[in-house]
Amino acid sequence: MQTKTNNTISRSHFLRSVGIITEGILIKSSSIFAQTSPVVGMKNAAAKASIIKQSLRGNICVLEGAGGNIALFTGTEGKMMVDCGIDVSQKKISKAIADIGSAPLKYLVNTHWHFDHAGGNEWFQREVATMVAHENTRKHLSVATTIKDFNYTFLPAPKNALPTTIFQDEHVMKFNGSEIKMKHYSPAHTDSDISVYFSKADILHVGDTWGNGSYPFIDHSSGGTLDGMVNAANHNMEITTDKTIIIPVHGPIGNRQQLMEYRDMLVDVRENVSKLKKSGRSLKGTIAAKPTAAYDEKWGKAIVGGGIFTMLVYADV
Repeated sequence: MQTKTNNTISRSHFLRSVGIITEGILIKSSSIFAQTSPVVGMKNAAAKASIIKQSLRGNICVLEGAGGNIALFTGTEGKMMVDCGIDVSQKKISKAIADIGSAPLKYLVNTHWHFDHAGGNEWFQREVATMVAHENTRKHLSVATTIKDFNYTFLPAPKNALPTTIFQDEHVMKFNGSEIKMKHYSPAHTDSDISVYFSKADILHVGDTWGNGSYPFIDHSSGGTLDGMVNAANHNMEITTDKTIIIPVHGPIGNRQQLMEYRDMLVDVRENVSKLKKSGRSLKGTIAAKPTAAYDEKWGKAIVGGGIFTMLVYADV
């Protein structure tokens, strides 16, 4: 990754700026973020963050700083974006795209419906002819949708912010001389997650099924499950090799070995929490037992700390 300048909010600071880090948990609340929704903090952080570009290969780069990692594929036919970040980053993202070249933006792909991935749909619709996503992404964006654990309700998106090309399982297209394969995961982070694979460059964008260096948020309100996250990680490993570049939702660009480490962590924490719950431990008692202790130093320093991740896993086992 490029070194960030002093006026740039680093990834760690971006996540921490939400202000609800690690163990600040209200056990009796209906929301794990009952006092302050992280949505507000994430929007504020994105508004202050600079956009950092990292070139990969095959005319594909990643733009970081507007929410989830954005992939941008440029060629003779134009540009394709995978995700578009939080709406408050509009001007900065637009400038970053323009700085890459004058080719028109032809396609925007949403890896799922969350605001840090599809928040810019409305203003990008003015520039692109086609927005592509899974059918559940359009469904969630079309109606008021509450993420209970975030203590936040998102209003329906305007009609011009809704994906125009939707699919159920797979969608394949050719653009800029490359075959691009999109695949729907079984419910994982949400029920709308897809992967995007650039065949020629051997680059896979996995959306929110992997955060490189952070525990995942499992959106139960949108159909997400821990088992689905494990299955998604297994699927991602099956379709990649040690040469594949893997773009996670947050964190540095990764590879198959790092993805495997993440999968193993999910499986181990699931086993730890399951044993405690089956032994009769309450949620509070399970959190007190620190079933994520072996992983907190590496994975637990962002929005979802060890205690919060334990709560999410406890609901699934």
